[in-house]
Amino acid sequence: MEKELRIKFSQIERNELSDIEKTLHEAAINARKNAYAPYSHFNVGCAVLLENGEIVTGNNQENAAYPSGLCAERVTVFNIGANYPNVKIKKLYVIGGPSREETFTTPTPPCGACRQSLLEYETKQNEPIEIYFSGIDGAVYKCDSIKDLLPFSFDASFL
Repeated sequence: MEKELRIKFSQIERNELSDIEKTLHEAAINARKNAYAPYSHFNVGCAVLLENGEIVTGNNQENAAYPSGLCAERVTVFNIGANYPNVKIKKLYVIGGPSREETFTTPTPPCGACRQSLLEYETKQNEPIEIYFSGIDGAVYKCDSIKDLLPFSFDASFL
C-alpha cells in the first residue's frame, strides 16, 4: 500500500517578518560572515532566540578531516546546551549560500544531522522550535516545528 506524506511550511516575504524575526535574520547574516568554510565555500549562519530574550549565533566550521566539522545549527544549539542548559529555544533562523555570492535566493534548510540534533532539543524542552530558513536573498520558509522537516523522526522513545 502506498501512502503520501506531506509537510507543512509557510513561505514568507522578508517584509512580512516580525521585528524579532528581522533581528534574527540580520544576526544570521552577520554570523554567516564569520563562517569557516574553506572546503565547501558554502557559508551558513544561524541565529537562535531563547525564551529569556537572548539571541545566540553560530556558523559552520569546517575541517580538512570532513567529518570533524560542524554545521551552523549544531554549533549554535550545542553552545546553547552548554551555556543555557535550561532555557528553551523559541526560534531558529538559518541563512546559507556560496561564499563567493552576494545574492543567493535558494532557501537553505538544516541538513539531516542538524534536523536530528534540533529534534533532540525540541524533545528535551517539550515545546516546538520555529524554524526559519532562507538564502541570502529571496523568500523565507518557516516551519512550526522541526518535526515538519523530519516527519519520520527517531527519538528517545525508541530506546
